[in-house]
Amino acid sequence: MEVPRVSALAAYKQQQQEVSARQVLKKSKRNQPKLSQKNKLLKKKRKLSKLVKRAEASDSTAIQHQNGLQDDNRELLSPTSNCITKKEETSTKRAKKLRLAAENENRTSHQLEGMWISGKQHTGPPLMTVLQDLSKIHNSKTRATSLFEWLISPLAPADFFRNIWEQKPALIKRDNHRYYDGLFSTTEFDRILREDNVKFGVNLDVTSYTDGTRETHNPPGRALPLVVWDYFKNGCSLRLLNPQSFCRTVWNVLSVLQELFGSMVGANTYLTPAGTQGFAPHYDDIEAFVIQLEGKKHWRVYNPRNNSEFLPQFSSVNFRDRDIGEPILETVLEAGDLLYFPRGFIHQGDCLPDAHSLHITISSYQRNSWADLLEKVLPAALQVAVEEDVEFRKGLPLDYLEYMGVQHADLKDPRRDAFIQNIQSLIKKLSDYAPVDAAVDQKAKNFLHDCLPPVLTPAEKTHSVHGAPVTLDSGKVKDDTLQIELETKICLLRGGIARLCSEGDACLLYYSSENSRIYHRDEPNYMEIAAEHVYAVEYLIHAYPRYVPVRSLPCSHEDEKLTVATILFEKGLLTTREQLNPLR
Repeated sequence: MEVPRVSALAAYKQQQQEVSARQVLKKSKRNQPKLSQKNKLLKKKRKLSKLVKRAEASDSTAIQHQNGLQDDNRELLSPTSNCITKKEETSTKRAKKLRLAAENENRTSHQLEGMWISGKQHTGPPLMTVLQDLSKIHNSKTRATSLFEWLISPLAPADFFRNIWEQKPALIKRDNHRYYDGLFSTTEFDRILREDNVKFGVNLDVTSYTDGTRETHNPPGRALPLVVWDYFKNGCSLRLLNPQSFCRTVWNVLSVLQELFGSMVGANTYLTPAGTQGFAPHYDDIEAFVIQLEGKKHWRVYNPRNNSEFLPQFSSVNFRDRDIGEPILETVLEAGDLLYFPRGFIHQGDCLPDAHSLHITISSYQRNSWADLLEKVLPAALQVAVEEDVEFRKGLPLDYLEYMGVQHADLKDPRRDAFIQNIQSLIKKLSDYAPVDAAVDQKAKNFLHDCLPPVLTPAEKTHSVHGAPVTLDSGKVKDDTLQIELETKICLLRGGIARLCSEGDACLLYYSSENSRIYHRDEPNYMEIAAEHVYAVEYLIHAYPRYVPVRSLPCSHEDEKLTVATILFEKGLLTTREQLNPLR
């Protein structure tokens, strides 16, 4: 029998009923006789005892973060369970003080994992201010870490990657509807439809999910506002597949974050009408950060169904409610909130009857596992082993088909044992031939092809080739020559913008500075580096984020140093400490 789905309307009504019940309870408590001081203390101790027992019994797979403070709980979370009252906050603080005074010892490991809960509103700088401040940071890795810290604030990135990343969902409730203002909006969505060539099925999906059936309603051609908003009015969800191609702010945020993850960072935006659902329950092959931008949405998150679906390499098919069990986390996301879940965690979201929803899902770590690296390492290792070790080239036994294979699996034959031992020995030897660095370079090359091009800061623009003051005046080109000298101090534009890879007898430098905002529109960008210039390029890569004088490049002659610097500068891969002036 199919488990009945908890609708957004039912959750909404339950929320209102529980609010009314708390108000009645609060009124009845006011009429109770006051407790003596002694009874108050006994009541506090009983409450503390319950808190301690609950903490010791907790073994959660989901963390709810309220203003950066964690609460582990395996129970089903109702929408109202995310609201922490002032009274509950005060009670928790008093209980903590009482325990410290009574026991005078550190908190248990469960408490350290769960931390504590606060009901205070979390405020932070607006996104535009954050991006302006980040533009003043030279080191692109530091810039990425700072942006991610703001994104998941007040949860600390170190705590996130140590305790949550790839392990369990996390919910950050802020009670600050304007926290993500400026990232994306329905106004921006409408502007994109009117000004850009958005295509159904390529850039935009129109979907619905009714009575357990997911449908896609994409017509052919361009997605014009009149048609798109008519679909929305009739209850269809809208998924913009690559907002970074059309929205500069989303492009900026993703291009910065990719320096932190070392993996492609993408995004989709989802606009859903009130009282509807656009997608069936499913799991993804990416680490997902769901950022609520407008309205609110009712979410349910479920454990992977079995171990083979934990951290999967590929996304799932659409599930039915009866296939996925009970949710481990249920909540209503409001503007300013964030929900994270690892790949493999099943999820579904539906809108409450009283509000539409707009959220953006920022994603990363698609096909970025050890298995994906080994898929590159092992074939290359076998190729090298075959070339260098005769044991791999020796022929199989003449009679191996007589005792090996599924039909002989239960056969008791010493020849089977010897055969299997030899296979295991060769596999063990295979690791000695594994070209790990070369395989990592192949992953890095693919990453640079996936990358968004950088959004240049004002300083990067004026101190790179992009800021060259060349002009055309009365048919004549002016100020077209910038002079790089031996004392000019140079640095790579970004820490992860280029990668040296050895391919056969050639050394190639792959780079992302000329990539398109449209995923894989162009072939990978690279240039061959002359053998006498390889060490100079390596030197610049390792020197980042320091500025170094051109004179310090490890080349034999000064003209070679100037050649390397000029080539990289003209490709947009270098910045200079001081702005270059054109020759007059």
